[in-house]
Amino acid sequence: MKRIPNFIAVALVIITISVSCSKKDDVVIPIPQNIEIQDFVWKGMNSWYNWQANVPNLADSKDDNQESYTNYLDGFTDPETLFESLLFDKGNTDRFSWFVEDYIELQKSFQGISLSFGFRLQAVLINDNNDIIFYVRYVAPNSPAGNAGIKRGDIINAIDGVVLNESNYSNTVSKLSNETIMLSFVSENGGVLTPIEDKTITAVEVSDNPVYLQKIFNDINGRKVGYLVYNGFRSSYNDELNAVFSYFKAEGVNELILDLRLNGGGSVLTSAYLASMIYNNANTDIFATLKFNPKHSNQNSSYNFQNTLNVYDVNGNKTAEETINRLNDISKLYVLTSSSTASASEMIINGLKSYIPVKVIGTTTYGKNVGSITLYDSPATDFLSQSSAKTTHLNAMQPIVFQIYNKNGESDYTQGFTPDIEVKEYQFWNAILPFGDENEVVLKAALDDIKGLTSKNVSSFKYNNLKKFNVLELENKFEKEMYISDDFFIKK
Repeated sequence: MKRIPNFIAVALVIITISVSCSKKDDVVIPIPQNIEIQDFVWKGMNSWYNWQANVPNLADSKDDNQESYTNYLDGFTDPETLFESLLFDKGNTDRFSWFVEDYIELQKSFQGISLSFGFRLQAVLINDNNDIIFYVRYVAPNSPAGNAGIKRGDIINAIDGVVLNESNYSNTVSKLSNETIMLSFVSENGGVLTPIEDKTITAVEVSDNPVYLQKIFNDINGRKVGYLVYNGFRSSYNDELNAVFSYFKAEGVNELILDLRLNGGGSVLTSAYLASMIYNNANTDIFATLKFNPKHSNQNSSYNFQNTLNVYDVNGNKTAEETINRLNDISKLYVLTSSSTASASEMIINGLKSYIPVKVIGTTTYGKNVGSITLYDSPATDFLSQSSAKTTHLNAMQPIVFQIYNKNGESDYTQGFTPDIEVKEYQFWNAILPFGDENEVVLKAALDDIKGLTSKNVSSFKYNNLKKFNVLELENKFEKEMYISDDFFIKK
């Protein structure tokens, strides 16, 4: 038998290896420029999406054949359409992921900075004639609404001259998305609405401090009760939140009412800081555990109670550290809730109930036990780094990538937390009092419980059949968010 010359044998080995390695990584064909962002969307979702295994088009084999993969991406008119197509059970299981047009604006919104009128409204069907009104739930200081003299409890029955009713509600409420609107204010007496005045306001960029109100009630059944209205877990206000607890601690507060009715969530780390301020026996025990998809199970980790906190600026840069001000004598936490109470707010309830009794007062919370990260077009960093992102666009993604659990492994609140004492604020639409007023209906229910005067439900029997409507036009996507930033991965 003739021997094969050495150089031929070597060539055959090389050919064999080349054939055996002829999958997608052998020759990288550049993605056409017109679908580069679609490529980022698919690859980022394939890597991080919480439900990646449940979406056939996110299977790892999808991009094995480069030509087929390119044709697939090219079948979508824009990257957002592709993104939406990749969501698992969109609108049900995944109600939360979204595509980001401009991540700079996203980061500002996470810190409460957005184009806004500076108020929150609640729509209520008030009678059998299908009439609808808005009552004002909240007004941000120094906002267009605040500067126009609009206040909590004001009643509005028309937008741009159109009187609201059930048949025109959808079309009319969409006007709240306009830059300028005219609102008609009315008073109510015996079911009769009387016009007061019209006010025209124009949206501007509003920076909304989530630490809205702190107050102490000095003698509620012999207890000193701290009350905090906290409207968002925004990391650039960590120091102001800590200052409130310095005040509560110095005053010897031994009961706490945390008003999260308008708090849709925010930073997971800030939620852990708040929990650390509340729970007097906190050391470094587990507050919450995050679990990622199987591709990133190595990132599964816990947020523990903290003894110090980081202070950040609006750009997410750490500027200082502070010792956490922890209350000394809280044996129970009262949380005031609504359907707007979501994500990082629910994390407070879920995390702390493993350690102390938590009494929920108001209405059922939103039900969001999952959270997100911002993914940038920076493939070399597995899409985590903004500084490495391509400079040709500002698109990003905010997909759900983890589920959150408490110390006991509990995470079953997708239907929200049911209140221990139900109080439907909207039933009192014609008698809404300022936050902090001792007779404000939801706060009063908590104070009454401390006094030992609790009833199971609080309702306005005259208005039991009222119906409320969502006002989505005034909500930003981030308002029900629970997110972690890339420093979570850096610390690991």
